[in-house]
Amino acid sequence: MGNEPSYPVEMASQFDQNEIKQLSKRFKKVDLDSSGTLSMKELMSLPGLQVNPLVQRVFDVFDTDGNGEVDFKEFLVGTSQFSVKGDKEQKLRFAFSIYDMDKDGYISNGELFQVLNMMVGDNLKDWQLQQLVDKTIIALDKDGDGKISFQEFCAVARDLKVHEKLGVIV
Repeated sequence: MGNEPSYPVEMASQFDQNEIKQLSKRFKKVDLDSSGTLSMKELMSLPGLQVNPLVQRVFDVFDTDGNGEVDFKEFLVGTSQFSVKGDKEQKLRFAFSIYDMDKDGYISNGELFQVLNMMVGDNLKDWQLQQLVDKTIIALDKDGDGKISFQEFCAVARDLKVHEKLGVIV
């Protein structure tokens, strides 16, 4: 593959070498300052992302080391969640991680409020959004602990076919 770096298969098992090469080219194109990492500002230069209310959460999930930038390894692993060849369980874990902001394995009332607030913006008053959050927690929280576990999330997300909506072709 010439000067293109090769990556361990487990790092991006959803992609073949040609797809990784394509992703590398896209990454370099978005890396406006050629730093080898993507900032939130650089990511926002992609068409369509400026209007996506969850782009900051996706960026935060991609940024696994929490340094405020996404390197190519993080980009590749994060992007693999959207592969049409991706694993259903991985896709559900990715979707869950958007809501699990503190990474404790649960979606709390506050986390659900924050993420839904990003999605609805000023379209609902806080008290209306809180009512929606409370009803959602009550409906999904089968064990009565006041929060949504990954298993409780999956019970609904699988029926909604969330994993099928997280797919793009490289």
